Amino acid sequence: MALSQDFQDRLLSLGLARVSEAAALASAKLIGRGDEKAADQAAVNAMRDQLNLLDIAGVVVIGEGERDEAPMLYIGEKVGTGLGPEVDIALDPLEGTTLTAKDMPNALTVIAMAPRGTMLHAPDVYMEKLAIGPGYPVDTVTLNMEPAERVRALARAKGVDASDITVCILERPRHEDLIAQVRATGAAIRLITDGDVAGVIHCAEPELTGIDIYMGSGGAPEGVLAAAALKCMGGQIYAKLLFRNDDERERARRAGIKDFDRIYLRDELVTADVIFAATGVTQGSILDGIKSDGLYLTSETLLMRSKTGSMRRMSYRVPIDHKLK
Repeated sequence: MALSQDFQDRLLSLGLARVSEAAALASAKLIGRGDEKAADQAAVNAMRDQLNLLDIAGVVVIGEGERDEAPMLYIGEKVGTGLGPEVDIALDPLEGTTLTAKDMPNALTVIAMAPRGTMLHAPDVYMEKLAIGPGYPVDTVTLNMEPAERVRALARAKGVDASDITVCILERPRHEDLIAQVRATGAAIRLITDGDVAGVIHCAEPELTGIDIYMGSGGAPEGVLAAAALKCMGGQIYAKLLFRNDDERERARRAGIKDFDRIYLRDELVTADVIFAATGVTQGSILDGIKSDGLYLTSETLLMRSKTGSMRRMSYRVPIDHKLK
């Protein structure tokens, strides 16, 4: 039987949502506690335990790092019972460890699943990213355009002034020139301190988030996760790997990257149908964070399938002293 037939995304989707929920609930007790590593480790442990309950033969292709850097959920780690379809797993057990430690908005647990060999094995290097939501012609904006030109081109396509466009950018010193060029157009900028997967997702629902376009550089693994989300929600992403030294180029070679100058499109980052799940940890503009009323914990999860374009928002409530099973 063909691999694509083995990938029963409808049956696997609720199991993937459970994985995301478990990681969020495990990290919730560390919200605002100032310990990024402990919050991340709690999410990693819970996500790994839940993945290993699924009837899949999974391999982590986007994970916590190389095997010698990450004791669990490292790139290349095998997960699942081994009895089901062969799948790629891309995950960020806690996107926004700093956000969680400081109780700041938009910390998420994020995971995606697709048939084996269909996700880019992105090395742990920087990636330049440009993303917009659905409904625009291909190449409305491109990486070859200057930032100001992108804003104006999107404004024309949307039928508004540049001053009506809002751009999401990761707040980093390396983006000072980018920010200045965007501000020169009159566009608004929403700066985020962490979490560029959430940043890209924002532009897929501009009517909800107020974000029209995402620009800037961040981690390449997060770029693949963002592409998985946009493949489900609609929208475009353009991405290019950035290398600071020969060590990073060698890391890319080991990951199978041959063309260091390639610009990847959404469907080149994730080439087949994908399932995507994200659960809110802290309160955010996409998802509610974990809430406690003293007796119960309540989480909100976004579950999407690219095959059908379906999206579910699910609320999950468990006793506060629950044990993950």
